[in-house]
Amino acid sequence: MIQNFALAELTNALRRQAPELRLEENALMAGYTTLRLGGPADLMAHPSTPEQLLLLLTEAKRLNVPVTLIGHGSNLLVRDGGIRGLVIRVCREMREIRVDGNVLRAQSGAMMSAVAMAAAEHSLGGLTFASGIPGTIGGGVYMNAGAYGGELCQVVKRVEGYEMDGTPFSYTGDEMNFSHRYSRLMDENKVVTYVTCQLHSAKREELLAEMVELNRRRADKQPLTLPSAGSTFKRPAGGYASAMVDQCGLKGLTIGGAQVSEKHAGFLVNRGGTAADFLALMAEVQRVVHERFGVILEPEVRILGEDSLVHRV
Repeated sequence: MIQNFALAELTNALRRQAPELRLEENALMAGYTTLRLGGPADLMAHPSTPEQLLLLLTEAKRLNVPVTLIGHGSNLLVRDGGIRGLVIRVCREMREIRVDGNVLRAQSGAMMSAVAMAAAEHSLGGLTFASGIPGTIGGGVYMNAGAYGGELCQVVKRVEGYEMDGTPFSYTGDEMNFSHRYSRLMDENKVVTYVTCQLHSAKREELLAEMVELNRRRADKQPLTLPSAGSTFKRPAGGYASAMVDQCGLKGLTIGGAQVSEKHAGFLVNRGGTAADFLALMAEVQRVVHERFGVILEPEVRILGEDSLVHRV
């Protein structure tokens, strides 16, 4: 259990050393996830520079305050009790993108859509698939995000950041050990600051047209008007989670305010429920699919936090 004085000391230290750093106490995580679910974070920080990020890590370590890292929250389910300790949100405040020849280097908080657009505007191909992915490039490399046959592993040249004690790290694309919706960062407690991509020359007009078409296809097939975390389950070996869920007749299945999308069976959507509703619906979908196909669906959504809020002492 986090002691009040440790959080208070951390907050005071951060405000003293970086008065420009934006901090929020008891920040409702529902406001920072695309699912619109989740209880309060004890303390949330929004760093705008790698130096602020380093300060957050070193001060939290000094005071033994646990740290949770998030990006845009587009692949995140936070339980109703929220998150104890410090949440560092690396998102739009760290969004710088630079292009040099065929190489694009982006801060980890840059949105994937913005990175894809910057590449296209510089007549660089390789990232059109990412134009509709509603997350940051840092979160994208964490899970090797992809769509429509493209994945970040195809273009990532280098990933830079910090270990949780502030030690810098740098991995080449090969060293990231990418596979389907996986990178080594999922097993290592590290935070990304920069992502460098090796792209190729292409025609700007063709790239922009492809992005428009991919986004049209996404809008046609996915429930973009309802809060969701994208595909809820990973693709199992030899099949597709959405097809299995659909074949089980689970479209529209509802528990509380959580529902299997009637438009796309791979998406679970929030219709005014709680994280507990969503978790119960996930469990029921897993149970039915396992009973029918003998397959255990693994969550693709990242689940964080506590089921109920525990008052600190």
